[in-house]
Amino acid sequence: MKKTITKQSRKKSGSVKAESAGRKGVVDMSYARSVIEAEAAAVHGLVSRLGKEFEQAARMIYGCGRGTVVMSGIGKAGIIAEKISATLCSTGTHSIFLHAAEAIHGDLGRVRPGDLAVVLSYGGETDEVSRLVQQLKKLGVVIIGMTGRKKSTLGRYADVVLDLGEIEEACPLGLAPSATTTAMLALGDALALTVLKMRKFGREEFALYHPGGSLGRKLLKVEEVMRSGENFPVARDNLSVREVLLSLTEIKRRSGAAVLVDAAGKLSGIFVDADLRRLLTVGDGAVLDRPVAEVMTKKPLCIETGRLASEALRIINHHHIDELPVVDENGKAVGLVDIQDLLSVGLA
Repeated sequence: MKKTITKQSRKKSGSVKAESAGRKGVVDMSYARSVIEAEAAAVHGLVSRLGKEFEQAARMIYGCGRGTVVMSGIGKAGIIAEKISATLCSTGTHSIFLHAAEAIHGDLGRVRPGDLAVVLSYGGETDEVSRLVQQLKKLGVVIIGMTGRKKSTLGRYADVVLDLGEIEEACPLGLAPSATTTAMLALGDALALTVLKMRKFGREEFALYHPGGSLGRKLLKVEEVMRSGENFPVARDNLSVREVLLSLTEIKRRSGAAVLVDAAGKLSGIFVDADLRRLLTVGDGAVLDRPVAEVMTKKPLCIETGRLASEALRIINHHHIDELPVVDENGKAVGLVDIQDLLSVGLA
């Protein structure tokens, strides 16, 4: 009877790691910490492995030119490949993700001469990956393989192998990709960001690809948010207050200010709704026929094109105003930044 129980218990355990999980439903915090430690160790082990192959891979990606960096894999490795592709795209390298299984059913047509393939597979022998790399070779595509088995099919077909080395999965069964995919992700990020530095890819370029992000908003220029064209509330400074107000009635996006310019189009003043209220409280309707030049704020605060919208916000907040005229390098009025415009893009 004892022998039977022992045999059954061995079948259930599967491995020593599985037994360490403890009783069903109990959270083993010690084991949870060991998972993180195992994955951190897998990443740290890559540091000493970076060498000429990594340098060669980085130069190949940088030199891809008008081609596309095709990231591919299957399963969990495929998900990591897709993330690396997204990182490459957002940092100045044109990239697509090609699912290894879909590739051999027609999607291989996405690949063109001059493209570069980066294929991820820790074991390097997955059927779909093996068939993919053979087809890529027939197409004359250069391959970078990211694997833990240099002598695998992927390792043999790859022009450059980024060897992950021997990595033990953090999974208690030693089966679910965990430490290996963490290492792949870290190595992929190292590649993408190294190439970013090679390109001298700056904050402005990054913001261009991330217009919806916080950095993108911070790097918006005033001309990207200002009111211009038919929405620009601008009038000549030789008109009466009444004439200025009437000239702005057709503007669709109403503002609480009118920008005043001289005959050359240069900024000469600003007339805001608070100015109008003050006029009406100290006189009768005749005040509307006064020259706007007599009641406008002369030499108002302004900001030049090319400056950041965040700087316009700082000026508006510091001086407790709601509108800020925008001028070009010659002092000509070209637009108006309203606090509502800054709110609409998430800056205020």
